[in-house]
Order: sequence, then C-alpha cells, then structure tokens
Amino acid sequence: MLGFSAYPTFQVFLAIFISMAITMFLLPIWMRILRIRQIGQQIRADGPQRHLVKQGTPTMGGVAILAAVLVTVVLLGKSTSTTSALALILISAVTLVTGIMGLVDDLSKVVKERSLGLRPNAKMICLTLISVLFCLAAVNFAGVEPWVQIPFLPRIDLGVLTTSIPMGQDTFDIPWLYLLFVFLLMAGISNAVNLTDGLDGLAAGTVMIAMVVMAAIAYRSDQLNIALFAAAVTGGCIGFLWFNAHPAGIFMGDTGSLALGAAFAGIAVMTKTEVVALVVGGIFVLEALSVIIQVGYFKLTHKRVFLMAPLHHHFEQAGWSETKVVIRFWIVTALLACVGFALFFAQSLGGAS
Repeated sequence: MLGFSAYPTFQVFLAIFISMAITMFLLPIWMRILRIRQIGQQIRADGPQRHLVKQGTPTMGGVAILAAVLVTVVLLGKSTSTTSALALILISAVTLVTGIMGLVDDLSKVVKERSLGLRPNAKMICLTLISVLFCLAAVNFAGVEPWVQIPFLPRIDLGVLTTSIPMGQDTFDIPWLYLLFVFLLMAGISNAVNLTDGLDGLAAGTVMIAMVVMAAIAYRSDQLNIALFAAAVTGGCIGFLWFNAHPAGIFMGDTGSLALGAAFAGIAVMTKTEVVALVVGGIFVLEALSVIIQVGYFKLTHKRVFLMAPLHHHFEQAGWSETKVVIRFWIVTALLACVGFALFFAQSLGGAS
C-alpha cells in the first residue's frame, strides 16, 4: 500500500474494490449462518401481496457491508493530520453505532416475528443521542464549522446561538441551532434510506450511486479520508447488490439501511455539503416526503394521495414491475446526483475565483 500513497485517485478506486471483494466474500458465509439459524425477514402484512413470497428471506446483510467498510478504511485510512483522522473515526463510529441500533431492531423483529422492531420512540431517542454526540464531536474536535451553505447564496450561520463552556485554555461549544439541524439531517436521512429499502436492490443501488458522488465531492474538497470512506461504502453496496438483485437472496435490514443513511449524512456534515447532499440523495427525500404527505393527508381527509407509500410501492400498485421501479429509481438517483455534483462544482469554482 505504501507504494500507492502518491496516487490518491487509485486509492479511492482501490477502496471500492477491496470493500466489494470483502462483502462478496462474507455474504455467502453470513447467508448460510442465517439460514441455519432460520433468521429471515418479516414482511409487512399491508404491503403489496406479491412481496409475501419474500417472507423468511435472510436479512441483516448490512452486517457484511459494515464489516467490509470498516476493514477497508482501517487498511487505507490516512493519518496525515489529527483533524483528518478524527473525521474518519467520527464517520466510522456514527455509522457503526447506528448499524448496531439497526441490528437490535432487526433482531427484535426476528424474535417477535413481526415486521415492526423497536418502537418509534426508542429509535428516535437513539438517533437523537447519536446525532447530538456526532455533531458536538465534529464541531469541537474535527474542525466542522456550524454554518450551512446553500449553493450561490450567502452562508447561513447556525452558530449564532452557542453556549461555550470553558475547558482549560479551550472551550467546548454547543451550537444549539446547528445541533438541531444535524439531528434533523441525520435522523431524516437514516429513516429515509430505511424507507427506501423496500424493493430488491433499491436501497443498495441508490446509495451506491449517491456515495460515488459524495466520494467525488470529498476528493474535490481535499478530504481523502472521507473520499475513501464513501468509496468503501460504494464498494460494499456493489458487493451486496450481487446477492440482493431481484430475486433477492438477502436483505440489508435496518442494520444496513439506517447505518448507510447515517454515513451519508455524516459525510455531508464533514464536507459542508448538507444542502447539496439533499439533492444528491433526492430520491431518499422523495421517499420520506411521500410517507409524510400520505399520512398527513389521510389524517385530514381520510383519503390517500398515493396508491401506497413509500413512493416505490405507489408505482408497484400502478402496475410497474419491481425491476422496472428499481431501475427507474436508479436512473432518477443518477440524474439528481449529477445535478448535486454540478451545483457543488459550480459553487466551488465560484469560491475559488
């Protein structure tokens, strides 16, 4: 690896390959263990009837993705500066901890033999704690500034309401507004990716595409460690898709979807592209909005806007095949990701000039 240290672009592609290879090596072993233990997915009874045949399919495939990502960043991660190393550690930690929460959720579903795991309140408390600790560590130890950049507009300073606690010669800052923003971003994206994970290959494929662009953004921002992490997630998703493509042999479960959402949000915070990331991951935003709109409108009128929510189920109910929905959502994700990167690139050129 030392001979390639002068070629950062190669290292990013190497991270994709290593993570993909590890995932593809681990998954058959993990799938065999799950089948022996008879651990399988519980399908929601009110979902599309064609999905009932997926009952009992091995789940928690996110364990293999997380393992591959963490091994890859340990092998390729750089310690060129304390801030860079801390940024990588923080993103890895928030991804791992959120994945563990998802694993507990998945195990709860298996034990109780129902499609619902942890109670929503318990999930929200965990996500609140995770996002708050991540934000405080990022601001105080990894050099993240508490502002938000909307492309081509002045920065929005969310650090105006900050409590500074003296700690020797330094201070520990609590930027309350930015803290709230990061919580909404991380909890929102984690749950949005979780909602997207409803069809074979949908979540893994859309995350893969979005993470390629986030890796490019991090690389362009001279944050190689973050680029390596995003590339590792990309590779993990590619390796997972080999087994998750329709008809899926394994699902990622909340272990994977919640962790991947947290990773995506964490990268956005570290690269200061929180708003751009909402464009890059626009498909996740649309999936979450479809549920919010459906539930809110139904409570007000007792009528539905969509045939079924989240959005991918609406198109299934409209007669699209599962494969058609997935591929077209991949295409939309690619288009949104290109728009997001174009916004970031144009903004960075404007800032450089």
